[in-house]
Amino acid sequence: MLNAKISGIASYVPDDILDNEMLSKMVDTNDEWITTRVGIKERRILKEDVGSSFMGIKAVKKLLEETATPAEDVELLICATSNPDYRFPSTGSIICEGAGLKNAYAYDIQAACAGFIVALEDAAAYVKSGLRKKVIVVATEKMSSMVNYNDRATCPLFGDGAACVLVEPTTEEGVGVIDAVFHVDGRGLEHLVMWGGGSAKPTTQQTLDNGDHYLFQDGRNVYKNAVTDMYTATVDVLNRNGLTAETIDYLVPHQANLRIIEAVGSRAKIPAEKVLVNIQHYGNTSAASIPLCLDEYKDKLKKGDKIILTAFGAGFTWGSMYLVWDM
Repeated sequence: MLNAKISGIASYVPDDILDNEMLSKMVDTNDEWITTRVGIKERRILKEDVGSSFMGIKAVKKLLEETATPAEDVELLICATSNPDYRFPSTGSIICEGAGLKNAYAYDIQAACAGFIVALEDAAAYVKSGLRKKVIVVATEKMSSMVNYNDRATCPLFGDGAACVLVEPTTEEGVGVIDAVFHVDGRGLEHLVMWGGGSAKPTTQQTLDNGDHYLFQDGRNVYKNAVTDMYTATVDVLNRNGLTAETIDYLVPHQANLRIIEAVGSRAKIPAEKVLVNIQHYGNTSAASIPLCLDEYKDKLKKGDKIILTAFGAGFTWGSMYLVWDM
C-alpha cells in the first residue's frame, strides 16, 4: 500500500531584517512591548519590487538541488499563499516557470495560515492514489505587501518567507503523512480579513482612502479562537491515532504568536522542549511558518519521529496533521 512521505525540504528568506528597534522608529512601539506580547524580535522583509513567487522560486530551486531531483521529474506543484503575485494567473504557474518545472501542473490554494498543511494533505492524496509520484508543496508569503506599517497592533507581527517540501511515495509502513483533521468556520470572516481588492469590494479610490487593502485583525478574538481550535485539533489527531503528549516527539505549531504557541502546548500537556519555535527570528509568515520551522530544525529531526503540525488562520480555517518523519 502506497503512502506519501516528505523526502526533502528547503526554505528561503530575504536578507533584509526589520528588527524591533528599527520598527520602533516607524511606529509607536518598542522591543519590550513586542517581545512580551508576541515573542518576536525580528522579521525578514522582501524589499525588491517582486512578488511572493520570487521567494517560492528560490526555495524550490534549492529543494531540487539538495534532493538531486531533475526539474522535469516534478509532476505537480501546489502553492499555498495569501499573497499571490496577481489575482490571476496562479502564483504556482509563475513558480513553475521560474524554477524550470516544464512538466508540472500547478495551482494555488488559499487556506490562510493553515495553507501548508492543507496543501500537504492534497499532495499526499495525489501520491497515495498513484496519480503523481513527485509533488512539490511550496508556501510563500510576502506578508509585508498587506501590512499597514502605521498600525502598531499588526505591523510587528508579520514577516516574509517561503519554504517547500518534496512529497513522494513510500511502501514502508508507519511513515509519512498519516492523518489530518481540518475545520472551517465562516463566522470568523469579520475578525481576520483584507476587505478591499476582491469581487465583494473592488478597488476604488474610496477603498484606498479607507485602508481596505491592508490586513485587518481583531487580535483578541483571533487569539481566543486560535488557542482553542489549535488545541482541540491537536487533541483530536492525538486521540484518533492512539498518541499522547508522551509518545509524540514534536509539536510544530503555526508561528503566529509565542503566547498562542505556549498556551496550545500547555493545554495539550506537551513539554516545552517538544514544541518547535522560531517565531523570534521570522515573525508570522502565514502559510510558510510551519515548513520554515521544520526546515530550521531538520538536523534535529530523525527518521521515525512522530510530529504533530497544527495551524489556525483566516476563514477561520484550522487543523492538525500527524506525520512520521522519514528523512
